[in-house]
Amino acid sequence: MTTHQQPVALANINGEITPLSEAKIPALDRGFLFGDAVYEVMWVNQGKMWLEEEHFIRLERSLNLIRIQGVDLSSLAAKVYETITAGKFKNAIVYIQITRGAAPRSHAFPKDIKPFEFLFVQEFNDPYAEMREKGIHLLSRPDIRWEHCDIKSTNLLANVLAIQDSKEAGCQEVLFYLKDGTITESAHSSLFGVLDGILYTSPSSDLILPGITRNHLLNLIAKDGIAIREKSLQMEQLGQISELFITGTTSGVLPVVAVDKKNIGEGKPGPITRRIEKAYWDSVKTWSQNAHHNEDSTRI
Repeated sequence: MTTHQQPVALANINGEITPLSEAKIPALDRGFLFGDAVYEVMWVNQGKMWLEEEHFIRLERSLNLIRIQGVDLSSLAAKVYETITAGKFKNAIVYIQITRGAAPRSHAFPKDIKPFEFLFVQEFNDPYAEMREKGIHLLSRPDIRWEHCDIKSTNLLANVLAIQDSKEAGCQEVLFYLKDGTITESAHSSLFGVLDGILYTSPSSDLILPGITRNHLLNLIAKDGIAIREKSLQMEQLGQISELFITGTTSGVLPVVAVDKKNIGEGKPGPITRRIEKAYWDSVKTWSQNAHHNEDSTRI
C-alpha cells in the first residue's frame, strides 16, 4: 500500500529555489526590522494560480502605496510558476513577500536599494472543510489597526493579538469594530452579513483590505441577482442579522454561526450563504475546466 508523500515546501529567494526549511533572510532586511514590506497569498488549484491577475494587481497597488520600486511583476509570476513546477505542486498555497531590501538600520528610505523578493509554495491541506459544514464562531474585538488597512502590509501585530484572543475564547476568527460600533472586517477575512434579506459588506476604503475573494463574489452576486449594499453594519445590529459569513483566499466562503457566543440567526449556515458558496465553487470549477482546456489546446 503506497502513501501520498507530501511535496517539500519550496522557497524562491530573488530567483533561487531552495527548501523552505533552509531559506535565509538577511538580518538587516527592512521587512524584518521595520515591517517595511507587503505580501500576497494565492491559492494554486491544479497547478494554476486562482485569480492570479487580481492578486498581482493588488500587489502592485500595495508596492506603489509604500513606494517600493523596481519589482518586475511578470518576472515574479514566472518565478512563482518555476517554483510550482519544481515542486510538482497541484493544490498549494503561494506566499509572496516584497521588502524594500537590506540596508543599515535607519528609518528613512535608503538610496539605491534593491527590493528583496521572497516567496514560498507549500501543499494546501484544506483545514476549512468541516468548518464550512458547521460554521464558525467569531470574537468581536476593537479595531486598533492603522488607518491604511487597504495596504496588504506585513505589519499584522494587531491582527495577531486579536486572533490569539479569538483562539483563547474558543473561536476561529475575529469581528473587528470601530469606536462608534461600525463593523469593518475580520482579522484575515472579508465579512458579509444579511439583514432583512439584503446582503451587506463594508465599502472599499482605507479601513478594510480590498479582498480578492470579496471582489470576485461581488461580481458573482451581481450576476445572481442577490440584493446587496456596500455599507457597513453596526454592532447594535448583530441581534437582527440573520446570516453572516467570511471570505478569503484559503477559506473561500465560510459561514459564521455565532459572535461572542451568541447565535447569528438560527445558529446555522443560512440559505443566502449557501447560495453564494455554491456560486463561488461553481466559478472555481468552470475556471479550472477552462484553464485545462486551454492548456490542452496549446499542446495540439
